[in-house]
Amino acid sequence: MPTLTRSRLAMVSLQTLLWKECLRFLRIWSQTLLPPVITMTLYFVIFGKFIGSQIHHIDGYAYIQYISPGLILMSVMTNAYANTASSFFTTKFNKSIEEMLVSPMPNYIILLGYMLGGTLRGMLVGGLVLCVALLFTHIPVAHPLIVVSMALFSAAVFSLGGLINGIFARRFDDIAFIPTFVLTPLTYLGGVFYSIKQLPPLWRSISIINPVLDMVNTFRYGLLDVTDLSIASGFILIVGFLVTLFCWALILLNKGIGVKI
Repeated sequence: MPTLTRSRLAMVSLQTLLWKECLRFLRIWSQTLLPPVITMTLYFVIFGKFIGSQIHHIDGYAYIQYISPGLILMSVMTNAYANTASSFFTTKFNKSIEEMLVSPMPNYIILLGYMLGGTLRGMLVGGLVLCVALLFTHIPVAHPLIVVSMALFSAAVFSLGGLINGIFARRFDDIAFIPTFVLTPLTYLGGVFYSIKQLPPLWRSISIINPVLDMVNTFRYGLLDVTDLSIASGFILIVGFLVTLFCWALILLNKGIGVKI
């Protein structure tokens, strides 16, 4: 097959798979887009208004302003993860994954299609949560490029994580295990609701190990121009995760691991 034809086939395949993924979560928006927006609205009301009014300013910002970047990024990460995990497992469950694997579609296109689909859902939910946050407080955007790039990288990383979860999952219960016992603790202990400068030395040292902390702090720096950690380390970490997870997922697809139930 000529190179031009092969490239065109790959592009058409990617567009088709990405369009299918977008239609999937847009068609059931009341289950994929509305619930996280409602959940984050409750966070802003309870933590931002009720509890936040009793807390002093952090780094010169009101508490609701300080937690807003973390809540936005948390919604981006969790929804990107959930999209690919559920979508890929459903494809396996319905046996339609076999049709893609025997088609001329390269495995890296399958990987990109699912990753971009999860990334788009994460970014869309993040944008909606940002709009909700603006109803409660003013959020300056100090460094727009850092905000957009960190949100995109985080969505892509967690989208790949969800895909790997979907590959290894053997039943629907396996989809909920990682978000419940891994992602939720990491996000809640990732500096979303507090500054690590407020923690005792022991817990501060433990928190630094959490990679989500670097992502949240870098994203917060992009919006509020304040951070507890190095911005460079945040980007190095996220790019490292992106490359590692992409290669791992591609190897799994090439070897056919976990594509059958």
